[in-house]
Amino acid sequence: MALIVQKYGGTSMGSIERIEKVAERVIRTVKAGNDVVVTVSAMSGETNRLIALANDITNKPSPRELDVIMATGEQVSTALLAIALEKRGQAAVSYAGWQIAIHTDNVHTKARIKSIDDQKIFTQLKRGKVVIVAGFQGVTDHGNITTLGRGGSDTTAVALAAALKAEECQIYTDVDGVYTTDPRIEPKARKLERITFEEMLEMASLGSKVLQIRSVEFAGKYKVPLRVLSSFEEEGQETAGTLISLEEENQVESAIITGIAFSRDEAQINVLDVPDEPGVAYKILGPVGDANINVDMIVQNISVKDKKTDLTFTVPRGDCEQAVEIVQGKLQEIGGGASVSGSPIAKVSLVGVGMRSHSAVASKMFKTLADEGINIRIITTSEIKISVGIDEKYLELAVRSLHDAFELDKPAKVF
Repeated sequence: MALIVQKYGGTSMGSIERIEKVAERVIRTVKAGNDVVVTVSAMSGETNRLIALANDITNKPSPRELDVIMATGEQVSTALLAIALEKRGQAAVSYAGWQIAIHTDNVHTKARIKSIDDQKIFTQLKRGKVVIVAGFQGVTDHGNITTLGRGGSDTTAVALAAALKAEECQIYTDVDGVYTTDPRIEPKARKLERITFEEMLEMASLGSKVLQIRSVEFAGKYKVPLRVLSSFEEEGQETAGTLISLEEENQVESAIITGIAFSRDEAQINVLDVPDEPGVAYKILGPVGDANINVDMIVQNISVKDKKTDLTFTVPRGDCEQAVEIVQGKLQEIGGGASVSGSPIAKVSLVGVGMRSHSAVASKMFKTLADEGINIRIITTSEIKISVGIDEKYLELAVRSLHDAFELDKPAKVF
C-alpha cells in the first residue's frame, strides 16, 4: 500500500460543489489501495478577504494576529472536506497545522518549516482514515500560529510528503501540468510528461506560477517526487499530469530546451561611471539587498577610461523606486557615478538541462530575437538557463518566436 500526499489549491476548494468533487477524487485514490494525506488551501479569495478585514481596522496589523486570522481560511477548508468525505462513508479527520504539529521558525507571515510530528498522522492512517492537514500554517516553539507566505500550502504538502516518506506528492491545481510555456501566450505550448527538479526550480523562479518556488526547493532537497495535476478533469478523463523528479530519471530525453519562462514584473537600473575598484558592487548592491529587494540580473562592464565602470541590474518593478533611492544615497559615499532608472523591461528565459551538453543555444536564441527586430538589453546565464531582458512590448513575440525556433511544440526525441 502506497502513501500519497495530495494538495488541493484555492480554486479546487473554491465552492461546496468543488469540495464535493475533491472528496470523490480522494476516495478514488483510497479505493486504488493507497493511504492518503491531504493538504488544502483556503477557498479561493478567502485569504484576501481575511486580510482586508484586518486592514479595515489598521493598515499595519500585528503580524502575529494577522497569522491567526489568515490561518482560519485553511481550517475551514479542512473541516468541510472531512465532512464531505464522511458523508460518502469515508472516515476522515482534519487537523490545523498546530495540531500535528508543523513546527516553524518565529517569522510571522513568511515562516519556514523546521520539523513535523508524524505520530498523529500515522495513527489515524492505521485506523483507515484520510488525514486532512491545513496548509500554509504551522506553530512556533512558543505556541504561536504562523503562516508560510503566499503559496505556502504547496510547501506544506511537500514537507508532509518528505516527513512521511510518501511515494508521491500530487499537487492538484487548475492546470493539468507544466507546459513548455504559457499556453495563453503560445497556443502550441506542449504539456511536459517529465521535468527535473532543477528545471522546475528555474521555471518557478523565472516567472512560472504553477508551483511555489520554496516547495520545489524542498522537494529537490528531500527527493520528493512531485506530480502536477488538474482537479478539474472528470472521472475517467484524468491525465498523468507532469512528474517533477530527479535528473537521472529523465536522461532518456534529448531535448536541449525544456521550456520558456518569462516575467513582466522587471525593472532595469543603470549605475553609470562609478569607480572601478574592489568593493564597489557590494557598496551599491549590498544596501539594496539589505532592504529585502531581490536583485536578479547583474552586469558590470570592464573599465574603459579613467578607471570608471557601469553597473546594470534588475529588480522587481514594484521595488524599482526604492532601489533607485537607496543607490542614489550611496553614490556620494562611493565617490561619483549617476544612477539612472531605465524603463520597465520583461525577462525571457530558456531553461533546460540539455544546455550542459549542447553548444550554440545562446547564439540561436540571439539570432531568433534579432530576426524579429528585438533588442536585448541585458543577458545572464547559468548551466541550464539563458535569460535576456527586453522591452516589454516584445515579450509575446519573443516567446512565440523562441518556441518555434527550438521546436518546443514537438515531443522530445527518445533514444
